Amino acid sequence: MNKSQTPPAGFATEHGDRIELQDSLDAINDYYYECGWTDGLPIIPPTEERVARMLQGMPWREPDELIAVVPPKQGRATLRQIAVNAVMAGCKPEYLPVMVAALEAVSEPQYGLAHRQTTTHAGAPLIIVNGPIARALRINCGTGLFGPGWRANATIGRALRLVLVNVGGAGPGVDFSQTGHPGKYTYCIAEYEEANPWEPLHVERGYRREHSTVTVVNAEAPHSMTENIQTDPDEIMRTFASSMSGLGVNNLYSQGHPVLVLGIEHAHHIAAAGWSKRDVKQALFERARQPWGLVKDRGKSKGPVFPDWVDRNDDNSMVPIVCSAEDLILIVGGGAGGKSMFLPTAGAQSLSVTKLIETRK
Repeated sequence: MNKSQTPPAGFATEHGDRIELQDSLDAINDYYYECGWTDGLPIIPPTEERVARMLQGMPWREPDELIAVVPPKQGRATLRQIAVNAVMAGCKPEYLPVMVAALEAVSEPQYGLAHRQTTTHAGAPLIIVNGPIARALRINCGTGLFGPGWRANATIGRALRLVLVNVGGAGPGVDFSQTGHPGKYTYCIAEYEEANPWEPLHVERGYRREHSTVTVVNAEAPHSMTENIQTDPDEIMRTFASSMSGLGVNNLYSQGHPVLVLGIEHAHHIAAAGWSKRDVKQALFERARQPWGLVKDRGKSKGPVFPDWVDRNDDNSMVPIVCSAEDLILIVGGGAGGKSMFLPTAGAQSLSVTKLIETRK
């Protein structure tokens, strides 16, 4: 990979040159792949005409405006550079504002992008979209939301990954993720707000319902938690707590902002019993724990953010997966069935960030 230092078509060199390639999709994709400019999947050639159309997704911003400096290469991600990668990923122009907000979010210090780009941890930037734009762009929040078949989900997440590779330089040989996971191709969902009996994530974080936002969190692959029998909230929490606090989960060793995607049937059972969203988070904060005697000398037991009240001199002192109930991200999503999803994270080294999506000047 990276056999050539020449940038992809649509990327300007110091002298403003462009690449001219044989007018063959196969030849273009072979060339891009050999140069290390793809994720291994075929790309759409970012011709100047396609990039210009993509930029019309945000006509109120200048194409050469700097959006972010992306580590580890410290590449300058201008709006034009983002548009180039969005074209390559197969995005529509109307997806561009979501892309920009997601890149701005991962560039915030608390996300810790420099370390996320080079770590051995199997994390990827999950994009959670809230608000009217999720419906307008048909970002899947229901059945199969983590799976294939939805252009917006697939291409928005992929475009962010391509920016991290092509502008930030985190391709093979730089990204040292020991195993990776499929979310490194694309990782973008929406919250199923219509099925949520409580306030959605962006409202919980201080935005109005009519706002559109992205929340990014560096998450591992989703882990399915099945509970098709119990409908009592206490018993559902017992199932979840056991799955979410297993030895080896990074959040047990350094907390952070793990994600619970609550299935709509589970959400219905819990809300029908009179529980609030806060009740769910508090229950899991209290129950998703392991005794210090089991946690010590394992995993990341020297993690940086153990709560002060964990007594390391007492093997029976209970270690939680979050420092407070508010740190657990809880959204509602998916289709019919008794399954919810748990997404562990790296821990306190990378925290979630929510950004407003700019839809007009």
